[in-house]
Formats: sequence, C-alpha cells, structure tokens
Amino acid sequence: MTNHEVLPLLGQVADSVSQAIAHARPELAGADPVIRRSEHADFQSNAALALAKRARTKPADLAQALSAALADDRGPIARVEVSGPGFLNITVPDQVIWNQLAARLASPRLGVGTPHDGQRTVIDYSAPNIAKEMHVGHLRTTIIGDSLARVLGFLGAEVIRQNHLGDWGTQFGMLIQYLDEHPQATWHHDELEPGTSAVSALDELYRAARAAFDADPDFADRSRRRVVALQSGDPATIARWKEIVAESEKAFRDIYDRLGVLLTPEDSVGESFYNHLLADVVTELTEAGIAVESEGAIVIFSEEVTGPDGNPAPLMVRKRDGGYGYDTTDLATIRYRIHDLKANRLLYVTDSRQALHFQMIFEAARRAGWLTDGIEAAHVPYGTVLGPDGRPFKTRSGGTVRLMDLLDDAVARARAVVHEKNPELDADELDRIAEQAGIGAVKYADLSSSRIKDYVFDVDRMVSFTGNTGVYLQYAHTRIRSILRRAGDPDVDIDPTVELQPAERALALELDAYGTAVTEVGDTLEPHRLCGYLYDLARDFTTFYESCHVLGAEEPIRSNRLALCQLTARTLQHGLGLLGISAPERM
Repeated sequence: MTNHEVLPLLGQVADSVSQAIAHARPELAGADPVIRRSEHADFQSNAALALAKRARTKPADLAQALSAALADDRGPIARVEVSGPGFLNITVPDQVIWNQLAARLASPRLGVGTPHDGQRTVIDYSAPNIAKEMHVGHLRTTIIGDSLARVLGFLGAEVIRQNHLGDWGTQFGMLIQYLDEHPQATWHHDELEPGTSAVSALDELYRAARAAFDADPDFADRSRRRVVALQSGDPATIARWKEIVAESEKAFRDIYDRLGVLLTPEDSVGESFYNHLLADVVTELTEAGIAVESEGAIVIFSEEVTGPDGNPAPLMVRKRDGGYGYDTTDLATIRYRIHDLKANRLLYVTDSRQALHFQMIFEAARRAGWLTDGIEAAHVPYGTVLGPDGRPFKTRSGGTVRLMDLLDDAVARARAVVHEKNPELDADELDRIAEQAGIGAVKYADLSSSRIKDYVFDVDRMVSFTGNTGVYLQYAHTRIRSILRRAGDPDVDIDPTVELQPAERALALELDAYGTAVTEVGDTLEPHRLCGYLYDLARDFTTFYESCHVLGAEEPIRSNRLALCQLTARTLQHGLGLLGISAPERM
C-alpha cells in the first residue's frame, strides 16, 4: 500500500473471511470469500454456499464453522450471524467505520491507491478528420477516452494521449488543388464572419472540390498530381497542407476547451506522422512471411477471422497501385507505440463497428512479434448515439449533427432549467452555471450508460435536476457546499466513540467504497461504474441529511456529521473530476 492508501472495509472483511476459511477448512485455503455489501448487515459472505460441495458438507454447517473461526479472530468484525441456507451477515464496529472515514478525510487521495503504477498506457481517442467539422460521431470517443485517461492517470499509470488525426490522403490533394485554383475562397479564421469556424469553411470547400473532381476529368487529373506532390514533399503543397492542419486544429481546440477534455496539440499524431514508416512495415511483414502477394496486392490472411466466403479474411497491407490504406497505418501505429513509446498497454477507443478490424490488427501484431505477452492491446468499443426516434442521431434534413450545435443546445436547455429553479441569478452567473451544467449533462449522459450500449440523446432528460443525471450530482455537491459554508467550513475532528445512526452508517460505508469503484473503472474500462457509484452516494447523502440534523446537532455528533459532509463533497467533486465534469460551488 502507498502512504495515503486506505484499504476498504470490504477488503479487510474479505481478508478476515479468507483467514477463517483457511482456519476452518485448510483444504479450501485461497478460495474466494465472496463478500458484498448487504441490506441485512454491513457485508454478506456467500462463501459457505459456494464452497459447501467442495467441502462435502451442508452450506449451513460450513457457515457455522466459519462463524466460529471469525469469532476467535474478529479483526474488523463486530458480529457475525448465519442466515438462510448459509449466508454470513457481518457487522463492523462503529469505531472502525469512523476511523476509516478519518483516514480517508486526512488523505489527499481520499485513501485511493495507485494499482496501475508503472504501467505506460497509450490511449487513442477522438481522432477527428482535418478540414472536417467534429460531429456527433466524435462525442463518445472523446468523452470516454478523456475519462479513462483521467482515471488511469489517477491510479498511477503513465498515460500517453494520442489523437490520431485523419490528416493524409487523396482528399487533401483535391482540396489543395481547388484552393489554388480558387484564390478568392475564404477559409482562414481571421477572414470569416464571427461564429464561423475555418473547419466549417474548409468542409464546404472540400464538398465543392469533390463535386469538381467528379464532374471535370481535367481537374481530377490535376488533383491526382497534387496528391503525388503532397506525398513526395513538394514545399508549396506541404505549406498549404500545414495551413489547413493548423486551422483545423484551432477549431478542434475550441471544442476540446469547451468539453474540458485533456487533449492538447502535443497529443495530435496524425496519419501523416506514420507515412515514412509504412514501407518498412510492409518489408518487415513480408520478410517474416506474414504478409504475402495476392492478385498484385500485399495482404495478411487472418488465422482467426474468415470472410463471408469461408476463406481467411485479408488485411490489406499494400494496394495493387502501391498505395497504403488505414490497415497499414494502424499496423505502423501499433509498432511505433510499442517500440518507440515503450507502452505496455494500448487502448483504442472507437466505435464498436471497428471490432473486427482491431482484432485483425492485434493478430497481425502478435504474429509479427511486436505484441508480446507483457503488452496488452485492447479495443474499447462503444455504441451509437441515437436520436429521439431511436435511430442514429441526424439533423432534420438527414445530415450529420455538428458537435458544437449539440453542445449549444444542451447549454441553452440547462440555462432555462437553472433560471426556472433560481430566477434571481444575474446573467453572467447564470451563463457560467448553464455552461457547466449543460456540458456536464452531455458528458454524464454519455458516460453513465454502459459503454457498449447505444443511448438516446435526450437533452430534456439530461438537464433534469432529478434522476441519474450530471445536473443532479452537481446540485448535490452545491447543497453540501452550502451546508459547509453555513457551518463556516470548519476543520473537524472525528470522535470514533459516537454511535452511528443507520443513515450515517449507510453513507459512511458508501464513502469507504470510493477506491473500489475507481479501481473497477481502471480494470474494466467502464466509466458507468463510477457514475453509478456517485449517484448512489448522492442518494445516500440525501437520506442522511433528511434524517440526521447536522448544523443543529450537539458536539461531538455535529463534528462527525460535518466530517461526513466534507468527505461526501470531496468525493463527489473528485469523482466528477475523473469523469471530466465540473463540480460547481453554487447553482
């Protein structure tokens, strides 16, 4: 354990039950103690039911033997009762619970350890295309990737964020050629009307270039020559390409800043970065006999995946015309991240529809000897954002929804809801709170549903002050901060001899489980587990506050209850921070 780590009571009780199992039945030593929180006591162990068959005895008899062993060496246990067919209901002493809270309150990390210490983790997320607007399809990868970067970094991992920009390919030759032939076209941010982004203008110009490419064979030929010029490093073409990339990055930065995600320009590593590595990748794979010639192209035939025809599915390493595609770039990327960045964990946060692609990329990397047993590569898939009609989210005209428009809508709805609840707020304060609530609502709605599932983008539900929403959690935090301000934000000491009331006990045990919830996110890569924990914590606090007087209580009860308030506020703020959501002081 680190200096600031506090072992959760769940773990302490599990250790005691494990020791009891080994003492009562040595042949079962090392078995899972099967501990969970319980409505009937503080914790419940189902070990007797799980192990009775192996022990060749009845669950109830094994439970009695474990109960007796626990009575001899209680550790953090006050009372054990056998119930039902063999459940162990376990109660922890009040003093132990208060001491746990005091230790967490004294810890700058809330008692959470660093189980991912020494892990060098690359997280590939967001990945918009240069010269194109970020749209609703970029929302989930950006928000989920950012939260995982925060959680894993907090748990001790050395996180390397990688924004794999789409900044290379035929479309850039086409766009650059069009811009050169239409010098009157305006697309630099300082030439545009306020509120119009350069990337939006470039997107329109690319559509015009595409139309010209399809309609005019001569323009198409000039565009192809421009692609060759770009790929061969022609200075004038490269200079224009760099302008386009820089303008696009500014537009992405506006979105990232508004979303409050950690990505910076230094994290951007576009497809172009890997261009000089592609030939070496093909040579290495061919010389190893992994990539082979097929109908003029170079491919890797999978040993794990078959195509619709029943034959091994091919991964295209080099096209017939000598060009390279996404497959080659992704192979170069994984090789670079392992060999050059020295990563031992690689996470790719992309749409679930890319699962097969990454399965084949990882397979090729293993066969090439890049991806060894000590290195984990994982696709972190997610479902689709749906509109109110249950179909993939589109505009009324059937187009893709701009991400900035989506955020504007959420903030506007949040502003209306906050104003209705607190009409005396001045305009500046209302705008600030609406921004925090609206952005937080969008992020929480995304993160609180199971990552792999589709979810409906329903702004009215997102910005509600009730139910499992980001606004509800933000409001819970502001309520607690209001209580603490009224108390004068005192430094409080916990008196462990005070008897716990049921609502205090429920809240205290929930607070003690914070590290477990965060660690689960780091292990499963599922942020919704942290969302569920924070929602339960907020509800437990509400129950506590409704049934236990805080400010009007006598000492030392008042100090203990203020300590519960302080730890709840800190835990909510910290947990929301790991989700990338702000915790306002006032709403």
